[in-house]
Amino acid sequence: MPDPDLPPLPTALASAVDGFTRFLATRQGHSDHTRRAYRADVTGLLRHAVRHGAATLDDVDLALLRGWLAAQADRGLSRATLARRGASARSFLRWAHDEGLVATDVSSRLATPKVARTLPTVLSVPAARRLMESAEEAVAGAEPERRPAALRAWAAAELLYGSGVRVGELVQVDVGDLDLDERLVRVLGKGGKERVVPFGVPAARALRRWADEGRPELRHAGSPAALFLGDRGGRWGQRQARESVHALAATAGVEDVAPHALRHSAATHLLAGGSDLRSVQEVLGHADLGTTQRYTHVDAERLRSVFQQAFPRA
Repeated sequence: MPDPDLPPLPTALASAVDGFTRFLATRQGHSDHTRRAYRADVTGLLRHAVRHGAATLDDVDLALLRGWLAAQADRGLSRATLARRGASARSFLRWAHDEGLVATDVSSRLATPKVARTLPTVLSVPAARRLMESAEEAVAGAEPERRPAALRAWAAAELLYGSGVRVGELVQVDVGDLDLDERLVRVLGKGGKERVVPFGVPAARALRRWADEGRPELRHAGSPAALFLGDRGGRWGQRQARESVHALAATAGVEDVAPHALRHSAATHLLAGGSDLRSVQEVLGHADLGTTQRYTHVDAERLRSVFQQAFPRA
């Protein structure tokens, strides 16, 4: 429901927002969440512009853009939020320029705060092993009515850690995307890019148990082809998957982790085990190597070992 305190957008500006949203969906392959965030950011920018006398997109100049970001900074918004909103504005105005809706793309000169990249929690190899062992032990100790949920939690954790997939990718996997014999899973990543990711023997064992013993107990006539089903037989959601991982960590007595931390742990352990950065890039589904370099970190002990073996004055 529109906020009555906010000015309505003129028809031309509202139409531009709609066009930009369609562009994100049809030509950029962004997720629904990203499209909603970009649309909200752009709508906020244009409402700010209308309050300051703008009637058309050509009235959105560099000073107005800077004033919009400055006003939000004064409200205490984080650097990450400001950076995202600046990126939304640049993407929108670049699109508007390409479509001939504005004569000049003024956003090309817009500077936004650099975001400090922080690494999520990374489990040690022993802690990751304990988490998985605890998940398997929970299956053995579960009451019959809770056994499917325990099998699901174990299989999901093993696949998240064993393949490094994102939680959003995990819950979109269908039964036909999984090859247990070859130990491969096909996922649809960011930008609609498909990739096939390998996983190990422990994950295959947990997934087979889930497929044979857990999933059939939750499936009903109207269930989708989803690999992971929720308690009512529908597709398991990201929120439920996150809650499951947090609960496993608490039961195992390891540091609290989210699914994204299992992804990061997988990448870190791959690097520490000798995998090259390009291979990790392919597993994670990053478009460029620079993203992988920022996302992962090299194990200090591995660096020290290489240094001692290779440097004559170590």
